[in-house]
Amino acid sequence: MNIIHAAFFTIIGSLITLSAQDAVADLTLASPFTDNAVLQRGASVPVWGTADAASTVTVKFGDQTKSAVADKDGKWMLKLDPLTANFEPQTLDVSDGSNKLSCSNILVGEVWICSGQSNMQQAVGVDPNLRPLIPKAKNLRTFAVKRTVAMTEQDRLEGSWVEGHPNSAVAFSFAYFLEQAGDVPVGIILSCWGSSSLEAWMPRDMTETVPHFKTMMDEFDADTARQETIKSILASQPWSKKNDIYLRRQTNILYNAMIHPLIPFACRGVVWYQGERNTQSMFGMVEAPWFSRNSGMLKYGETLKAWIQRYRKAWKSDDMQFMIVMLPGYYKPIKTGPKKGAQHPAAHSWAWMRESQLKALELPNTFVVNTIDLGNETNIHPKDKKPIGQRLARFAAGNFLKQDVQDHGPMMKSTQIQDNQIVVHFDHADGLKTTDGKAPTGFWLADDSKNWAQANAQISDGTVVLSSDEIKKPLYVRYAFAGKPSVNLVNIADLPAYPFRSDKFEP
Repeated sequence: MNIIHAAFFTIIGSLITLSAQDAVADLTLASPFTDNAVLQRGASVPVWGTADAASTVTVKFGDQTKSAVADKDGKWMLKLDPLTANFEPQTLDVSDGSNKLSCSNILVGEVWICSGQSNMQQAVGVDPNLRPLIPKAKNLRTFAVKRTVAMTEQDRLEGSWVEGHPNSAVAFSFAYFLEQAGDVPVGIILSCWGSSSLEAWMPRDMTETVPHFKTMMDEFDADTARQETIKSILASQPWSKKNDIYLRRQTNILYNAMIHPLIPFACRGVVWYQGERNTQSMFGMVEAPWFSRNSGMLKYGETLKAWIQRYRKAWKSDDMQFMIVMLPGYYKPIKTGPKKGAQHPAAHSWAWMRESQLKALELPNTFVVNTIDLGNETNIHPKDKKPIGQRLARFAAGNFLKQDVQDHGPMMKSTQIQDNQIVVHFDHADGLKTTDGKAPTGFWLADDSKNWAQANAQISDGTVVLSSDEIKKPLYVRYAFAGKPSVNLVNIADLPAYPFRSDKFEP
């Protein structure tokens, strides 16, 4: 009897030792892998999940069979070889020898994450010009990420792929026109939430590279009352509108819950429509209200670049494309600047945010879609979302579908002072014209006095020649550099000219 007892306890002791060292986990797939998914074509596709430690997991998809061994924490990952676009539904089979999982109705095509705040979140129905397209939409799939927060980085999130278009006007417009251009399945991962700042979507370790974000996180960590409020809201469902707004205006914790679990799901890139929350101040880190304590407009550009680079590091992809939606026309004067109206270039307006957004172009594999001709002077949520998606899709068609299209509007290349005139030279200026056949509008001139006057403008051989009766010897030009400028300059593709300024004046 003593021998039996000894053997029994030896076995139990071995099992205890095993469980302490090696995780026992159910066979799972990461959250983005569900029925109806779209996998990215033309790139290796990571597939990952959990299983018993040291177990071999095998994945079969199409004619590929790949295996990986789960580590001591029960985590496994493998990569499928680059896939070819495919409209024929396929099945992703996963097995660890004892258990099996399958995801059915899988297509291969173009996958994009569409993220940001309220203008990305706005539903398809907001733009009446999009509604007739809904019945025509085909080969679109959507993974809508549940809007929530988490105090730490999560491994899983709530959501599933469905057959159909995203309920986001911008994301739908983009997906629709991209599918039309490329005749390829399009998958949209929609992860957005109104009122959120850029900092809400930043991982905590960016405190090491972005000083104001470190300050924000230090303040967050020290604010135990705020943390308890967040935990209390998360514990109570459904949330009130007040609590919903409170959560989405926080820093970092949206990233933890709504982006981190997606990494490193293969995708072409990110469409980012955000910035309004960061326009509450020019210089950033204002004392009040608390939800306006962020980069402000002037620090946004460098912060945006750091954010892009950090996401690329997370996805281990320098080729990950970021398409930034420029903030469209809108005017709400900021207290720090002169109140000169929606079209004046000296006001502290969204013009400065657009300049910051354009800093993204200093990095490779980036695009800023120009919306300077769109928007509404008094409505921060304009309805004209269809053209934004069309322009995004046009750029994607030219760069990823390799189609021969003009994908940029005119961009200032240089300015040349000639006596009492300034000549502006442009890139992407084929067929330079105005939408109404009249003289170009939106140009202002100044000298070192910093007094700006509207310019007389005319198109000449693909350039714009500027002069002013008020500025006898102009030195500097600003174009469309205002909250809601009046503009009409386009190229042969009817794409609007980008805002710019040639001066280095401080705001």
